[in-house]
Amino acid sequence: MNRFRPLLSDVRRALRVPADWRERLNFHAPDALAWRLLLLTFLFTVVVEILIIAPSAASFHERWLLDRLQSAELASVGVEALPYSAVEDETAEQLLAIGGVQAVVVGDQGVRRLLLQAPNLPRTPDLIDLRQRRPIARTIDPWRTLFGHPDRSIRVQARPRYRSGDFIEILAPAQPLKQELRAFLLNSLLMSLLISLVAGGLLYGGLAFLVLQPLRRVTRSIEHFALDPEAEGDPPSDRHDEIGRVERELARMQEEVRVSLRSRARLVALGEAVAKINHDLRNMLTSAQLASERLADSPDPEVAKVLPRLERALGRAAALSRNVLEYGKSEEPPPQRVRIALAPAIAAAAEDAGLTSEGVRLARTVPARFGVHADPDQLHRILVNLMRNARQAIEGDATRRTGRKGVVRVTASSDDGDCVIRIADDGPGIPPRLSESLFEPFVSGRASDGAGLGLAISRELAASHGGELTLVETGPDGTTFELRLPH
Repeated sequence: MNRFRPLLSDVRRALRVPADWRERLNFHAPDALAWRLLLLTFLFTVVVEILIIAPSAASFHERWLLDRLQSAELASVGVEALPYSAVEDETAEQLLAIGGVQAVVVGDQGVRRLLLQAPNLPRTPDLIDLRQRRPIARTIDPWRTLFGHPDRSIRVQARPRYRSGDFIEILAPAQPLKQELRAFLLNSLLMSLLISLVAGGLLYGGLAFLVLQPLRRVTRSIEHFALDPEAEGDPPSDRHDEIGRVERELARMQEEVRVSLRSRARLVALGEAVAKINHDLRNMLTSAQLASERLADSPDPEVAKVLPRLERALGRAAALSRNVLEYGKSEEPPPQRVRIALAPAIAAAAEDAGLTSEGVRLARTVPARFGVHADPDQLHRILVNLMRNARQAIEGDATRRTGRKGVVRVTASSDDGDCVIRIADDGPGIPPRLSESLFEPFVSGRASDGAGLGLAISRELAASHGGELTLVETGPDGTTFELRLPH
């Protein structure tokens, strides 16, 4: 019974949620996700505003300059219409004020003509040529105007629209443009902020309805299941999108876990009952074996006749009880792998498996100094199980000719960096109906005795080494098993 207590403890721990987990589960992940989603919405809104305002400012800046150029060009047409282009100072000031510029220059065939005189400026004006505009310069110019010096002036050149010539150039102060640009940006910022907030709020509301609420429902289901796996949770929604599939898959997995936990709990209870029965059974078998030993001294010929069968039956029953307890104990410890010389290990296993020169003998073909990296005890158990099964199969062959004792052949070789050990016998083979389930617990190829646990345990031990144990072939000429272990 003590051997099954670890399994029962595992089930109880699986059904009980630790206190630190409960504290973690009190942290509502969807709420944290909601804040992150809100922050991302705000950041995306700011990025969208920047993407909207930057080209809008560039367009406003260029449009303002083009308006001044158009006014100056119309003024230049009026000046040239006067006789000899004579313009009084007062008239020139009025024309400049109408155009919002400080000077007008017309270029024609490489000649620059100053139509309206420019005043003396404290700073050299910056040139903006609208005939050759690059996207980067077009984007930067509004911010140079917005954050430039208060006395900054701008020279603007463009192709004329209402007159002939190569270009028309104006000189304008940057301060009026700066004031209008600031007002435009402020209005645009407020309008885009309002639109972005409305769009971001609608987006967040839609995501909260479509994503956050289902996630909260899924999280609550996981929390309730962790606290009490046996309690039935809320049924999944009838949505047909990804969230709906997640809810249905979660409900399906929770139901599978419930069934598995119930089955495991039943197995633990069954294991405890089997342990108790085995304990009592072994006591009864011990008493029966003591009684059979006393019967051995009886002179009754009938007793002497049936006594061997009784002793064999008691021996098989005791072995079955012992093997069941051996298989039901806790998991095997991890292998402590060291390098082992294979030839001595095979010889020791053959001796424990009952292979002798007088009976079923061992034929060994192992290269000199051939070694494997394995746990010595676990490798010994694997080899003993395989050799004992081979010996018992040979000895139980009723069709074997008298005097033919049988042989178990063990060979070893290297294959792609693995150590391959083959154990072959010349017994009657394994029945076809048992070949596919041979490595399952309690499946035995011998009808008279054997618990059917040796091969199952051997395969588990091989797997713990990172290797495998397989049935290579079986038939009337014998059976071959292959043990493959990594170097």
